[in-house]
Amino acid sequence: MSVETLALWLIVGAIAGWLASTIVKGYGLGLVGNIVVGIIGAFIGGWIFAQMGIAVGAGIVGAIIGATVGAIVLLLLLNVVRRSA
Repeated sequence: MSVETLALWLIVGAIAGWLASTIVKGYGLGLVGNIVVGIIGAFIGGWIFAQMGIAVGAGIVGAIIGATVGAIVLLLLLNVVRRSA
């Protein structure tokens, strides 16, 4: 993985994490936590859409959409785990 690719994933993750915490109010994990959730959410979103056979778009916009959906799912799951603990 090149430095440019890594930087792009970090930027997409940051955007997705911020969008997810804005959409799912009250479940944010702070700036760094939201970025981590966004990056992990990118992989979750990509996997979910691939399993369903759905293409969310090409390029950076599609990556942000998929990552944001994945980050929202991850934030909701983390909230369930935190409530039950």
